[in-house]
Amino acid sequence: SQQWVCRPDAPARLSDRQSYRKAHVMTGTFETLNGNRFFTRRWGDPALPPLLMLHGFPEYSGAWDDLAAHLSHRYHCIAPDQRGYGQSWTPEGVEHYKSSYLIDDMAALIQKIDRPVTVLGHDWGAAIAYGLAMFHPHLVHHLIIANGVHPVPFQRAVAAGGAQTAASQYIPWLRQPGSEDALAANDFAKLLDLFSANMDLSWLTGPRLEAYKAQWSRPGCLHAMVNWYRASQLQVALPGQPLPIPDLTTDRLQVPQPHLLLWGSKDTALLPESTMGLEAFAPHLTRIKFSQADHWLCHQIPVEIVQVIVAWA
Repeated sequence: SQQWVCRPDAPARLSDRQSYRKAHVMTGTFETLNGNRFFTRRWGDPALPPLLMLHGFPEYSGAWDDLAAHLSHRYHCIAPDQRGYGQSWTPEGVEHYKSSYLIDDMAALIQKIDRPVTVLGHDWGAAIAYGLAMFHPHLVHHLIIANGVHPVPFQRAVAAGGAQTAASQYIPWLRQPGSEDALAANDFAKLLDLFSANMDLSWLTGPRLEAYKAQWSRPGCLHAMVNWYRASQLQVALPGQPLPIPDLTTDRLQVPQPHLLLWGSKDTALLPESTMGLEAFAPHLTRIKFSQADHWLCHQIPVEIVQVIVAWA
């Protein structure tokens, strides 16, 4: 059974924010991973424990700016543009975006760090974070997921034909040829509509929104971002028409590390059923639920997220 700890979501006091925001400068560097060029942002003292921060769709490494500012007193925060995003390597062809390649990219980055890391993943970044924890357990010290899903509970939920299936119908749409052109039309209107999905995007305005649009405008970027969905083996049913799926073994998909799951309850893209049965794969799981946040909780309540991470770790 699921055991959630609920957190109040009252706005943080200014003094709380100031106490976390120490004056750490972000540095951006290019580095070679498995022979390919990746852009990485870093905050904090490199002597501190490393925290690998993995963004999802349709974000980039700059999505971690606020959270890293609050966490860099405790961690050396490391946030790459993942393959096909931002300033990192953007190969052509769906075949380059298989999950195994995406996981290997980040395993190579951890190996360059030269010690095990805490991994924090959100959305698609959570899928890569789970892959690191499951297939490269020696590289991962702790696992933190923010509104992201383990592959087995999610596959079961999207194949069941129920509420999560209905909420995931954007996935087959994204897989269609030319979806990236539709997303980009009219100054990314469709992408922003998909981004919100009736959730709170008040944090994405002004210079921050322009920064996102600048990343989406990079040649080949949107096509590459969508290729993550096209390369995925996830089977999505039609609403009310469940798909039979084979039994998925639990042996190779175990999360042996201490695992923190942070969940914004108002998420309309990932529903609670997408994490049902997670305890079978993550015996050291702690669930924390934020009742007033949604899929974009890391932007909406960064101070509260940091407080939970620091207390848990």
